[in-house]
Amino acid sequence: MQADTDDGALVARARTGDRDAFADLYERHQRAIFRFALNMTGATASAEDVVQEAFVAFMHALDRFEGDRSLRAYLYGIARHIAARRLRRERLWVSLNVEAHEPASESPSFIEDLQRRDDLLHLRQAILALPRRHREVIVLCDLEKLSYEEAAASIGCAVGTIRSRLHRARTTLASLLQRVDIHARRVSRCAAGCA
Repeated sequence: MQADTDDGALVARARTGDRDAFADLYERHQRAIFRFALNMTGATASAEDVVQEAFVAFMHALDRFEGDRSLRAYLYGIARHIAARRLRRERLWVSLNVEAHEPASESPSFIEDLQRRDDLLHLRQAILALPRRHREVIVLCDLEKLSYEEAAASIGCAVGTIRSRLHRARTTLASLLQRVDIHARRVSRCAAGCA
């Protein structure tokens, strides 16, 4: 397959039963859909299931996909519905696991790496704590870098709604992160006082 083949051409081939074309679409978009699902569910196994279900649903909906739309936005929309249904069904709110690595040394770069991991964990937990409608726009616009128009198409709402939700989501996220930072400083002061 040529590298310049666009999604529309692959969809057209997949509609005729070309399995390689569908496999190419999967390969092209599955990582982005996985990241989205992971940020929405907070669990790797759930995100993997969402990706699989989303592509199966897309396979069945190939004839309904309009080629003038962004395929990635369309797939985000499918994954969004599947993740929401899954969360409602399972009431799944788990924190992300951070893989533990044995330190090679206590070098400044290792300490900085631990701090970055800790900050990333706090950010992920704060994103997961957001209401679903706010989490969706943060993940789509800020993490996945979709335009407002693409995010609106994925969610099925107006661009103004995306802007409004994104503003509220960012404000709420900043507040959550500020609370985590204040709590961390209190724990640090308490630990220093106990030493």
